[in-house]
Amino acid sequence: MEKLQNYINGQWVESHSDETTLVLNPATQEPLAKVPKGQASDVSAAAEAALQGFHEWKSTPVSKRIQYLFKLKTILEDNLDDISRTIVLESGKTYLEARAEMIRAIENVENACGMPTLMQGEFSEDIAKGIDEYMIRQPLGVCACIAPFNFPGMITFWFLPYALACGNSYIIKPSEKTPMTMTKIVRLMEQLDLPQGVVGLVQGSREVVDALLEHPIIKGISFVGSSAVAQYVYSKGASHGKRVQAQGGAKNPVIILPDADIDMTTQIVIDSVYGCAGQRCLAASTIVTVGAHQDITESLVETVKTRKTGFGLDSDVQMGPVISTDSKKRINELIDHGLHEGGKLLVDGRKGQVEGYESGNFIMPTVIEDIPLDGLLAQTEIFGPVLSLVHMNTTDEAIAYINSNRYGNMACVFTSSGLNARKFRHEAEAGNIGINIGVAAPVAQFPFSGWKDSFYGDLHGQGKHAVEFFTQTKVVVERWLKEWSRKF
Repeated sequence: MEKLQNYINGQWVESHSDETTLVLNPATQEPLAKVPKGQASDVSAAAEAALQGFHEWKSTPVSKRIQYLFKLKTILEDNLDDISRTIVLESGKTYLEARAEMIRAIENVENACGMPTLMQGEFSEDIAKGIDEYMIRQPLGVCACIAPFNFPGMITFWFLPYALACGNSYIIKPSEKTPMTMTKIVRLMEQLDLPQGVVGLVQGSREVVDALLEHPIIKGISFVGSSAVAQYVYSKGASHGKRVQAQGGAKNPVIILPDADIDMTTQIVIDSVYGCAGQRCLAASTIVTVGAHQDITESLVETVKTRKTGFGLDSDVQMGPVISTDSKKRINELIDHGLHEGGKLLVDGRKGQVEGYESGNFIMPTVIEDIPLDGLLAQTEIFGPVLSLVHMNTTDEAIAYINSNRYGNMACVFTSSGLNARKFRHEAEAGNIGINIGVAAPVAQFPFSGWKDSFYGDLHGQGKHAVEFFTQTKVVVERWLKEWSRKF
């Protein structure tokens, strides 16, 4: 079985740690690889190599830097099927979900190819007699990403292509649960012939994360994960003088108004709740019907019952397993807790099995109704295939519920009324808003927003926010008057 390595200074090297954990296929529990737990000394080696690479890379013209990204786009497209299959094996997604993830990653590479324009500064002539002033953007230095398990290919690309195009060197720390995808991608990136040290990869867990947050060479940290860890990363990284963007958890309420198209709404909502087995930060979690709800409730329940669960490479499978046995246990306990709080189970997916994959971490699509809004299930990010269904009387009541939530990643409304849509867009307190959209995922040109406990920092991933994050501004005031210079 392969033991995964670190990529440092253009070389694949063993971790200084002898301790390893297994990477398991969530659908079969089959061991796929061994991943080192990692040590702080691994981070030091990567950071020092990245700093050396940065000295050459920052002086490379931006028009030349993006040529590497054009080539990277082609490499990713040529290997899309192979990468997608690796994502399925280690994360449990369906093949179509994995492929869609990598297409989103490629979109960010494409967007970063516009860096000669995105990175332009500002110029003002004659701010005083004979004096000009302008602002330029320069790279931060060595930056790093701490990536989650649920999108092992895409999320790193919210950051990596922008960091490189802006002139930074970059260290990737993939999740120890799904490290094979980025290992494969970095192997493919060797074809780019980047200067040594410009891209590094360090495997590991908690000690490696802390070392990245503490190391003085590293100037910027990007993180995606739970809110508790995001707050930790933000606090610890900032205390060591780093820029930090830390995307946290979510609850993502979806409001269905009485004038919504039932058939369209049902399909979109079901895909939002159960896509990626609910393991995404933009998964719909709590569905709030406003006014009469019997028809939409019946439509949702009947559609849920037809959703096919299984191994992601099998044909017609619409949902895969959750990532681990611990995750399965935690989700089932949350469902039980919701029932103890008074919730009514409309579809029970706790004991379902997939023929031929009895050892897999499968939870079938679940629907629970009338949970108390102040209860544990309503307040906790489930990160699993569970739809919590609640009913309210007015739009104002539903918006007030959204705004009382500690999370603010996404909120969506389904309606045929432009007036209701505008009211929702204006009043709902969340960073990503969907109007008749179940997963309001921003395309690469826009920042992946998030409010309240769903985000810690000032600048998000993707788009112009990424350019701002990975550069620092320098203002120059200059005078070149001959009359002035002769006086000295």
